[in-house]
Amino acid sequence: MSNTNNDILTYHQAGKVGMRTTKPLRGPADLSLAYTPGVALPVKEIARDRENLFRLTAKENLVAVVSDGTAILGLGDLGAEASIPVMEGKAVLFKTFGDVDGWPVPVNHCRQNGQNTGKTDPQRVIDTVMAIAPMYGGINLEDIAAPACFEIEDKLDAMLDIPVFHDDQWGTAVITLAAAMNYCRLAERSLDELKIVINGAGAAGMRICEMLKAAGARTVMMCDTKGVIRADRADLSGKKKEHAVKTSDNTLADAMKGAHMFIGVSAANCVKSGQVLSMANYPAIFAMANPDPEIRPEDVAATLGDKPYIMATGRSDYPNQVNNVLGFPFIFRGALDVRARTISLPMKVAAAEALAALAREQVPEEVKRLYGAELAFGPGYIIPKPFDRRLFVEIPSAVAQAAVKSGAAPKQDLSGYRAGLLARDKTRVFLGS
Repeated sequence: MSNTNNDILTYHQAGKVGMRTTKPLRGPADLSLAYTPGVALPVKEIARDRENLFRLTAKENLVAVVSDGTAILGLGDLGAEASIPVMEGKAVLFKTFGDVDGWPVPVNHCRQNGQNTGKTDPQRVIDTVMAIAPMYGGINLEDIAAPACFEIEDKLDAMLDIPVFHDDQWGTAVITLAAAMNYCRLAERSLDELKIVINGAGAAGMRICEMLKAAGARTVMMCDTKGVIRADRADLSGKKKEHAVKTSDNTLADAMKGAHMFIGVSAANCVKSGQVLSMANYPAIFAMANPDPEIRPEDVAATLGDKPYIMATGRSDYPNQVNNVLGFPFIFRGALDVRARTISLPMKVAAAEALAALAREQVPEEVKRLYGAELAFGPGYIIPKPFDRRLFVEIPSAVAQAAVKSGAAPKQDLSGYRAGLLARDKTRVFLGS
């Protein structure tokens, strides 16, 4: 995959999303149904009972992809307008992988000065999303810088009766947990006995920490640019204070001594070979900074030689890519289908468990052909590939069950849900079908 700049810009020409109609408009009779006078009846039905909004509009399968452009990919704060190609791309992934209709919603004038530069004003984003929420069945927050993103997600989740999900926080966390679960299988260790070091205390790092702890991890140490997030540091506030630990370790190098797992959501080339050597036997190195990881897989291979280890990155040109597309389309699919009011922590853990379990199954031949590799569960394959059609069934099924069980969705009979997903998968456009 060596696309030139011209290839990339040509692909994006005129954008990547557009509208499709779900009902025919063949003549005067259809026109009277689609608009006046026919449209008056569903309007009155919705005014009479808000529940009809999900039955008589596109709301039940429509997700807003919202960003103020303060943390675009690895590019930083370039503004809401520059974020549009990413938001369009997210919408494409929603539809292709999860059969969810996502729509880009870049928001201006949501900074602390009311303009389009400076730090995010959480309340302005909250007010904007609340204002547009009637049309949408879910809100996917995207590329909003920390710490504002935490307050925005938490408050919107509490105020709205539809799922709110900040993918930069939770998407990476779900996939990382799945990878960690399968590392435990291969290393014959349990999550609660691991010493885990997370470098990077932003949105992804914080939620990875929370996900790991929710799944049973007991020893998780976080580092930021100043070193270990220790309980005795006077500069801590918010979520950093929540996850501070009592320790004599000061630096990342100190923390990595004897660690079983390193998780990087930080900066390129910040981990040295000696730090990898200081880790426990059979370590896991998840170096997920993009586009350049905290330490390159080639350097880890040269350092550890024939010793067993597991390597993951955020890149598609190495094995074990921690890619959010394995999570958000399918998590929303399950949440929307059961009318979940929120995406609860049990739903996120269920998604991770289903991902981990799928990686342990035999890989279909069409997936092997697409990736040109003999894929089988092991150190080079601990999480599934995005173009595995089985994700469309396995992840939503697990999420929907967890939603009902955790009380995030109304009580309902899900006995036929899996079969419904299988039938839907056969008719959706995927892989050029």
